[in-house]
Amino acid sequence: MQPGIPARRPDGSGHARGYSMRLPDLPSDHDEAQALLAGIFAHSPFGIEWIGEDGMICFGNAAAAALFALSDPRPVLGASWIERWHPEDRAIAAAALQQARSERVEIILRQPEPADGARLFEVTIARHSGSPDLAPRFLVITRPTSLDGEMADIVARSAAVARELRDSEARFAALVDTMPQMVWSTLPDGFHDFYNARWYEFTGMPPGSTDGEGWNGMFHPDDQEKAWTRWRHSLETGEAYDIEYRLRHHSGEYRWTLGRALPVRDEAGRIVRWFGTCTDIHEAKSNADMLELLSQELSHRIKNIFAIVQGLIGITARETPAFRAVALTLRDRIAALGRAHDYARPHSDESRPFVGETTLHALLREILKPYPALKEGRISVAGQDVPIDDKAATPLAMIFHELATNAMKYGALSVPDGLVDITCTREDDRCVLVWQERNAPIRERSDKTGFGTRLANVAVEHHLGGQLERQWGDRGLTVRMMCSLAALNRKNPAKSGKNP
Repeated sequence: MQPGIPARRPDGSGHARGYSMRLPDLPSDHDEAQALLAGIFAHSPFGIEWIGEDGMICFGNAAAAALFALSDPRPVLGASWIERWHPEDRAIAAAALQQARSERVEIILRQPEPADGARLFEVTIARHSGSPDLAPRFLVITRPTSLDGEMADIVARSAAVARELRDSEARFAALVDTMPQMVWSTLPDGFHDFYNARWYEFTGMPPGSTDGEGWNGMFHPDDQEKAWTRWRHSLETGEAYDIEYRLRHHSGEYRWTLGRALPVRDEAGRIVRWFGTCTDIHEAKSNADMLELLSQELSHRIKNIFAIVQGLIGITARETPAFRAVALTLRDRIAALGRAHDYARPHSDESRPFVGETTLHALLREILKPYPALKEGRISVAGQDVPIDDKAATPLAMIFHELATNAMKYGALSVPDGLVDITCTREDDRCVLVWQERNAPIRERSDKTGFGTRLANVAVEHHLGGQLERQWGDRGLTVRMMCSLAALNRKNPAKSGKNP
């Protein structure tokens, strides 16, 4: 008999004594165990069947054939075990097979009868614990049961619950298939058993081909280990899964994707399932990379201009000794302006200047160092000093660099007696910064919002978690800026500053 060919063993009446699909030949030293196992199956009073990974029937003993009145078992082999049961119980049967991957399951299922009735069976399902190279995967033991009227009502109510579950699953499937993201779900151990339509549209893979651990092969080779390591960490700790990786598109291109997942827990806090999404961020990431490249190129050119100006000043100082003292001062101020530019220009996480944990006062003095008014005492920095980190330094530097530049052009710093007071105070979980100009020239107020003003508003609202207000008085401009302390110092937002 060839492997995979069903064997029919009729008894004297012509009825089937069982049905089987022969497994691949085992080594000779297993022959005795195989014979013993065959004897147990043949004489068991319970129906014993092997169910494959795909839910198809691969083997059944004589008791199983008798339970289901099979005169010829051959059509049964390769058929769906789930489809055998009552239509209202098939969702329960499918869920039981999934649950049996991790534990033994005992359920009651109904088989429809021609006269609109149903026979009840007690079914036990256990995962095959032998060699992983041998199929099938599940051992199913079936025996008839007799229930009184009350228990029959319970079974009927269970069937109604199963219908609700099936309807709920249908609604869920419709919902996730309308989402633009790829949606997936796994068992508690991380076994992928569900993907929505967007996943298969994006990847072009046949349904079911990426179940289990097959998903890892969809990542770029350079990202596979990172994604797998991060996923194992989430499974072990229950922490949220959040990662960017390149996912293979059906066109063959690898596209940047944001992967996220959260666990679903039962009342005892145990993880019962993971739900996740994959979002195509390829265009957004490409645009961000291009903007960063342009920003770096612009910064490089500005630095070159600073270097050229410093070089011209040096040449002039050598050619005109009387200009030397002034030239040195001017060169130092241009160098300071270049350092301020490094803080004030837009940055990515990679290009941002590393300042570690500094303070607001220290940053302000560094940014304002190119302006003579600081050394002359016409710019004061007072109030509570607040710790800030690298990410907060750039937007703060950009805002105060813009304010100082405008004050030099047509504000308080454009006249000899003009003053600027900068104060910082803490109010609960917020930091309040006030830029107050005094003795500024009286100018007609314009309602036109310039680029620098719009840029400052965006920096405060989106990067510092606050808001910015401007007021023009008789003595000059007042700017009040409120920022979140958590945005100023992300590692230690509760750390308090001290009065200078």
